[in-house]
Amino acid sequence: MSGIHEKPLVIAISSRALFDLTESHQVYSSEGVDAYCEYQIKHENEILEPGVAFLMVQKFLALNQAKNEQRYPCVEIVLISRNSADTGLRIFNSIEHYQLNITRAAFTSGGIPYKYVSPFGADLFLSTDPQDVSQALLNGHAAATILPSQARDDPDDLLRIAFDGDSVLFSDESDKIYREQGIDGFAKHEKKNANHPLPGGPFKSFLGTLHRIQKEHSDSPIRTALVTSRSAPAHERVIKTLRAWDIRIDESFFLGGMKKGIFLKCFGADIFFDNQQVHCDTARQYVTTGHVPIDSQPD
Repeated sequence: MSGIHEKPLVIAISSRALFDLTESHQVYSSEGVDAYCEYQIKHENEILEPGVAFLMVQKFLALNQAKNEQRYPCVEIVLISRNSADTGLRIFNSIEHYQLNITRAAFTSGGIPYKYVSPFGADLFLSTDPQDVSQALLNGHAAATILPSQARDDPDDLLRIAFDGDSVLFSDESDKIYREQGIDGFAKHEKKNANHPLPGGPFKSFLGTLHRIQKEHSDSPIRTALVTSRSAPAHERVIKTLRAWDIRIDESFFLGGMKKGIFLKCFGADIFFDNQQVHCDTARQYVTTGHVPIDSQPD
């Protein structure tokens, strides 16, 4: 590499996605803010257990060690939390315990977190709060709700990220055709427009940044996959779209309506992003899953 400084990939994440805050959240839900604050301060020296997205965060941060010939990080994780700085001390104690290189944070004391995604320059926002995620998406950010999921039980060093197609990597243009004209109309439309690249969806830029990082490593520690319900002949437009974007996907699955979960398990996804709840519900039985809450129908 030439040594020219590149903006790092910035991921903003909520404290409940990073750590298991189930117990303290129950206190908040049943007893209110004051009881929650008292509970967190009382337990601030007790280390939190890893949350659903913890392993993925570890792997993202490990990319900086894999690129140790550079002086700047290729990935930065920032914490955006509804906690106050006072109640958030337990979270930072846990970050220090697990030796996570997370130094930037916004504690909003119950205020709206998503509005700080842009000032941090975040490429992706992950939260357990669907409303925060929806607002981030409406404001043009890649964002997903981290669902209760079964994380991989055989982790390795590779970071594997899988994406749905329409309404995630691509716009919802083709989904609208499906809703209006059905599967036959959809197939005819996609075949007719095979040489016209699909518009980008909310995760296009994020995928592009991942691809850049992949190219910066001689032996890339990232592997990507497209897992879509599309099948032939609708596959051609997808392939030509990625070619037009000059983005390579390592593995592609055109499932024609088959359930995605078992394929994601075989791929070994550390996280999977999909806009359809039905696919998320299948996927989260096998891998960490992020729901992209965009109003669209089936991909």
